[in-house]
Amino acid sequence: MAVYTDVSDEELQAFLSDYDLGELVAFKGIAEGVENSNFLLETERGPFILTLYEKRVNPADLPFFLNLMEHLAECGINCPLPVHDRDGRVLKQLAGRPAAIVTFLRGISVRRPKVAHCALIGRSLAELHKAAEGFGMHRVNTLSLQGWRALFDTFADKADLIAAGFSAELADELGVLEDAWPTNLPAGIIHGDLFPDNVFFLDARVSGIIDFYFACRDTLAYDLAICLNAWCFEHDVSFNVTKGRALIDGYSAVRPLSAAELNALPLLSRGAALRFLLTRAYDWLHTPQNALVRPKDPHEYRRKLRFHQSVRRAEDYGIAT
Repeated sequence: MAVYTDVSDEELQAFLSDYDLGELVAFKGIAEGVENSNFLLETERGPFILTLYEKRVNPADLPFFLNLMEHLAECGINCPLPVHDRDGRVLKQLAGRPAAIVTFLRGISVRRPKVAHCALIGRSLAELHKAAEGFGMHRVNTLSLQGWRALFDTFADKADLIAAGFSAELADELGVLEDAWPTNLPAGIIHGDLFPDNVFFLDARVSGIIDFYFACRDTLAYDLAICLNAWCFEHDVSFNVTKGRALIDGYSAVRPLSAAELNALPLLSRGAALRFLLTRAYDWLHTPQNALVRPKDPHEYRRKLRFHQSVRRAEDYGIAT
């Protein structure tokens, strides 16, 4: 279960006394998620999500995340809306952790996305990018190209415990991407982690996008590449070109991609695969065996990276250029 910090009844009641949410009806931990402690909070005014931000989250970044959600919600994006207390605050302290309450979104996450889901998420991602154009705050992507080498260096000497030759493989790929990474592509606010478990569907529509705690400013097409990795591979890690076409076409219907963005898509997809391969490898090597949260297997993204290494043109993702 992704609950790292216990909250006593007394602490919770004192925390809620600053809000106009009515009487507490129910309170329970949520198993999903790996970064923070999440609770379903039910009051007389309905259900909400209470999040305690754990040590891996930089408290200085929290105003960016919370203000971004508020901005996007005001622009019509279905995302959690931070709840203000009577003094107008959305970020407070609970059980020694920064904490916030956000609105509850209804819907279901899909474990096996279909083509229609990919088309919807492509369109929703483009709508999110356009809605964020007016957002005035800035946050650097600490898990983009500039951060990958430093992350790799923290476990380079242990990487071969995952697979023989893995350290050299990662070092070689880093060198390729550092030399060839595309620049001067359109940039803006990206979600940065738009996996299927961060999207809710209801009545054949996207009813909610959650977990903005990797959001930052970066190349917009890189966010699309993250989605190609997350949504368009089957469980045997084969790439589904029909899903890829649906995702890209859905995105392009709202925000058309330039020729430069299309040409860079294979390299951006390699980078997106490497980003999640590095973080999964780090967690695999550093998570204690008795931890409540099981780390995700890095081999999935190793295989995805190898697919992207074989791609030479955007047409291989299902799009006609």
